[in-house]
Amino acid sequence: MPLIQLALTLIVVGVLLWFVNNFIPMARSIKSILNAVVVIVVVVWLLNIFGVISHIPNFRIGRG
Repeated sequence: MPLIQLALTLIVVGVLLWFVNNFIPMARSIKSILNAVVVIVVVVWLLNIFGVISHIPNFRIGRG
């Protein structure tokens, strides 16, 4: 993924999160949960893009 596309994606996610935080009325606790989920998803996505956690799809839960 080119660096410019990566930067644009992060900017779009940041602007969307800013719009949600400023213009959509909801409880502060829901906003903080939403912010945390978005940050965690973005960090995991970045780690996957840079190959740090590329082996995660090989994990299995339970027997099998």
